[in-house]
Amino acid sequence: MYTIRTDYRDETVIEKSRFICTLKKVSSETEAQDFIKAVKKEFWDATHNCSAYIIDELAQRSSDDGEPSGTAGLPMLEVLRKNQLSGVAAVVTRYFGGIKLGAGGLVRAYTGSVSKAVQRCGLARKLLMGTFALSADAADAGKLLNIIYQQQLFTVASVEYGQQARILLYMKQEQQDEAERWLTEALNMATQLEQVGCEYVEVPAEREKSNNRSDYEGERKWSF
Repeated sequence: MYTIRTDYRDETVIEKSRFICTLKKVSSETEAQDFIKAVKKEFWDATHNCSAYIIDELAQRSSDDGEPSGTAGLPMLEVLRKNQLSGVAAVVTRYFGGIKLGAGGLVRAYTGSVSKAVQRCGLARKLLMGTFALSADAADAGKLLNIIYQQQLFTVASVEYGQQARILLYMKQEQQDEAERWLTEALNMATQLEQVGCEYVEVPAEREKSNNRSDYEGERKWSF
């Protein structure tokens, strides 16, 4: 699952018609619809303001806004789908230049406009990160941490001391089982982690392999 790294606008001229693609990160259908209304207000004199958005697997909409049916909104939506995007809305504003493009030409123009904007603004992958608790005797915490610091599968988010030490570990949600297996072997005892939180973070593709918590600071978008 991916999203765009930043809101973006790009313009293309095809047969004297101007195609202005505006991309925005959105978290709900209401936000997407408000964005579409804002672009239509900004370009009130345009011939068409065609749109498409994907919030999640269920919330996906498109509009041809007066263009022949199936020549604008749906092709735009397919670009978002093919790029595995979610939480993204796109509006392509058209100022007609006097030359008709035909149905095929319109599909290519709207598809190309969104594709180019998506490529230029860059993508980030949405990763579900989890925080997990590991409890141990306070007296053994130092020795336990020395062992944990020898691996790169997860990071230590914090250590809470009380009657017992509570070590909070941060990793990709999907790596919980792998982390428990590693801890079981390294500590020579059956280990189960207690999940205490999770969040989505946006990570540029070149940083996906890292589990370092600092790599994700400032990238967090959703928590629950």
